[in-house]
Amino acid sequence: MKVTLTIIGLLISHLLIAQGVRFTTAGIIEFEKKVNMYAILQKRVNKENESFYAPYIESYKKKNPQFKILKSTLSFSQNKTLFTPIEDETGGTFMGSYSNQPNTIFTDLATKSSTMHKEVFEQAFLVKDSTRKINWKFTSETREIAGYTCRRANALVMDSIYVVAFYTDQIPVSGGPETFTGLPGMILEVALPHENVSWIATKVTDMPVAETALKVPTKGKPVNNRQLKTTLEAALKDWGDYAKETFKALLL
Repeated sequence: MKVTLTIIGLLISHLLIAQGVRFTTAGIIEFEKKVNMYAILQKRVNKENESFYAPYIESYKKKNPQFKILKSTLSFSQNKTLFTPIEDETGGTFMGSYSNQPNTIFTDLATKSSTMHKEVFEQAFLVKDSTRKINWKFTSETREIAGYTCRRANALVMDSIYVVAFYTDQIPVSGGPETFTGLPGMILEVALPHENVSWIATKVTDMPVAETALKVPTKGKPVNNRQLKTTLEAALKDWGDYAKETFKALLL
C-alpha cells in the first residue's frame, strides 16, 4: 500500500510539473478596495434629512468620483498573513464607514487566531481573538484574477452581510483581505454587493517573506471581539440611523 501511494504521489507530481503548475506559498498581494460613495451617500437620504442631504450629495458628486479607491497589501508565508492598509492621502470620509481602512491584521491560520490593530474615533484597539467563522457555500463560477484562476464562494457574515469571494487553490493558503479567511486557497476578491464595497487583488508577487516581516501588532487597548462590540454599541447608541452602517463597517 505504501509503495502504491508513493507511486501515485510521484505520478501526480510529474504531471503537475509537466503542466507547468506552480503553487505559491509565500509572497505579497496588492489589493484595491473600491467603495461606491454615491450609493453609500444616497442610502443616507430619508424624508427627515432630504432637504439638507440631497443638495450635499449633488455637491459631492460634482467634486468627487463615484468610486473611492483604497490600497493595501497582504504579506503571507505558509500559514501566517499580515494585512496592512496603505495610508489614504486623500483623507478618510465619514469616520467609521466603509470608506476607511482602520485595520492592520496579523492572522495565524494554523491556530485560527488573529491580532488586529484597529483605529476607532481616534482611539486604538488591539483586538486578540479567534478568526471569524464563515460558513462558505461553493459554486461552479470561475474567473481569472491577477493571473490566477479563481472559484466563487458565497457566505453570510454578521447575520446580514452577503459576501461573494473568489479564491485560488494555486495559492494554498487559507487567507484573504481584512478578516476573510477559511477557504481552500487564497481569497483574491471579496465583494459585499449590498454594502457597495469590494476588495480585489491587482498583483501577486511570488517571493520569500521572512517571518520577521510578518510583525504582530502590539499597540492599542487590549480587547477581544465581544468587548469591542460592547464598546461600539455604547459609543453609537445616540447615532440614530447612521449607527447601523458604522457599526457593521467597524466590526467587519
